[in-house]
Amino acid sequence: MEVLLVRAGNPSPYTLSGTNTWVVGCDPAWVVDPGPALPDHLDAVAAAVDARGGAGGIALTHDHPDHAEGLGALRARLGEPPVGAMPPLGDGDRFGPFAVLHVPGHAADHLVFVAARAAFTGDAVLGEGSVFIAPDGGSLTAYLDGLRRLRAMGLERLHPGHGPEVDDPDAKLAEYVAHRLERERRIVAALDAGARTDDELLAAAWDAIPDGLRLPAEWTLHAHLDKLREEGLP
Repeated sequence: MEVLLVRAGNPSPYTLSGTNTWVVGCDPAWVVDPGPALPDHLDAVAAAVDARGGAGGIALTHDHPDHAEGLGALRARLGEPPVGAMPPLGDGDRFGPFAVLHVPGHAADHLVFVAARAAFTGDAVLGEGSVFIAPDGGSLTAYLDGLRRLRAMGLERLHPGHGPEVDDPDAKLAEYVAHRLERERRIVAALDAGARTDDELLAAAWDAIPDGLRLPAEWTLHAHLDKLREEGLP
């Protein structure tokens, strides 16, 4: 299965080196995540699709602007192909060559698209670093369950929404789960030691928070606290 990366020119602390748009297969080609509405980016995606026999459809991992903003303009350029997104797609559905998994956490509507033992993971798994869990994105428990389901699939490659491709999915997914559980351990230890404020808990559970990412760190902290409360811890 041929996979082409077209990276958008929108680098930031949130998007790393930019949003990854993937063009998958030929005759027809399928787009995963149109990306931002940047004319140069959409031109490059449309040219790649046209060179591969036209569009079969556009898969959308989730509706955050850095992944979805260019959807309408790209559809118009490609002849209005079908869009696969939640809703109406849900866990266990198919869209073109893809099996669909619902992996909430970063976003409530977050889907992962799997084809030929490759997963297009959007912001569920990045090529580097970790993702934040949004307040309305679904529970951390559901997110961890989704990561474990992906790991059980025996994947050969991950194509993330940001950062480089992942050639060892098993190791990356194990790392992602272990990272969350270690952070949870540190939060519990801090609570046991009397920490209660966000500042105290963030200092205990995060080695460092990159510039500009304090708010998503707070969101993720509260996702951990919600999970602990669900499990009966104070």
